[in-house]
Amino acid sequence: MKRLPLPDTTRLTPEQQTVHDTVVAGPRGRIGGALAFWLHRPEFADRAQNLGLYLRYDTSLPARLSELAILVTARHWGAEFEWIHAPLAKKAGTTAAAVDAIKLGNKPSFDRDDEQVVYDIAKAILTDRHIADELYAQGVAALGDAGMVDLIGILGYYCMICLTLNTFEIYPEPREPDWSSDVGVA
Repeated sequence: MKRLPLPDTTRLTPEQQTVHDTVVAGPRGRIGGALAFWLHRPEFADRAQNLGLYLRYDTSLPARLSELAILVTARHWGAEFEWIHAPLAKKAGTTAAAVDAIKLGNKPSFDRDDEQVVYDIAKAILTDRHIADELYAQGVAALGDAGMVDLIGILGYYCMICLTLNTFEIYPEPREPDWSSDVGVA
């Protein structure tokens, strides 16, 4: 049982309805996951969905790198629901082997240097809460200053999503996890 019920879409307040309609009319086309639960605080949901809109669709990073960062974050937090991004990552060009390795908590190998840099930066900041100077320089060389800002924004936003999913026990339906949250993270 979820800790917080989904808002009843037939009984939304005017503020909730506005956010709901904005999200559904945008590129997402629907409202679900953490965003649906954020509707309990429509002011929060509105601001968060606007940030998410930018970070998901309009950053300087190609979708392949954004989706990779999302998957590393999802794995770090053990947020099953966010694995809805696995097919998106594959479609954007991340190899199935890399996606599978991340899902299992193994260190993936990448064909492209920028993917390795994104993975290494994500792992470092999520695990060590710090990025060494050499790795930071590699990130700037691969992504540029703007790309680094966007990458850190994506990681932070998806941490917030994962915290919401885990706190309110939001799982994919039907709940059939295919990996354990206690698997070591590479």
